[in-house]
Amino acid sequence: MQLLDIIIVLCRPAESGNVGAVCRAMKNMGLSRLRIVSPEAPLVDEQIRARAVHAGDIWEQAEFFNTLDQAVSDCPLVIGTTRRRGKKRKNLSMTPEEVAEFCFSRPGPAAIVFGNERTGLDADEIALCNVASHIPVDEAFPSLNLSHAVQIYTYILHRYVTSHELKDIPGTWKPLSQDELHKLVQSITDSLASIGFYKQAGRDVQERFFRDLFARAGITREEQLYLEGIFKKMSKLAE
Repeated sequence: MQLLDIIIVLCRPAESGNVGAVCRAMKNMGLSRLRIVSPEAPLVDEQIRARAVHAGDIWEQAEFFNTLDQAVSDCPLVIGTTRRRGKKRKNLSMTPEEVAEFCFSRPGPAAIVFGNERTGLDADEIALCNVASHIPVDEAFPSLNLSHAVQIYTYILHRYVTSHELKDIPGTWKPLSQDELHKLVQSITDSLASIGFYKQAGRDVQERFFRDLFARAGITREEQLYLEGIFKKMSKLAE
């Protein structure tokens, strides 16, 4: 993975100025791929360009999506930035430094997702991510401005690239996208459901578990077929 394989995703941004500042932060550190999901308020081109300064091209090339699910469907790895814990939230939370090391040890692309300025990522958005990440801050005042948070991640990603000799990942390793992972997990849990495994609630939790596990592992199409074969055979043996 290279810097150009990192995608910054903004969920429900409310402030045009913040979007412009994000563009500037990205260009400062060599990133160019911006995706925006369902802005909370209309984004004003003039305000964005004023804050972006010479990074207007990042704004011009930004892609827009109605849902986070759509925005990350082609990404093998999705990292959600949040400092919160709770239902539907991740047990594993990486620092920005750990995110950089993890991302650049595997093929891309990878999405780093940031939430609304006021509310952050909600529980359903976090559930669509494979890994959580947080910026260690003073707990007395932990809230960061959106563009400041993006600047920290992009700086650390850039620093990692410039201080390490990145090796090309062999072309035979092509991790499944989120869409492909979803189909695999559905196949596995369908097999488990057919033998009565989900007599009580819990399928949705296990689906998130499998998807996150497989995404972090970066499993391939061949491994997908092997896993599906195991669970389908198990289902038939239980008949």
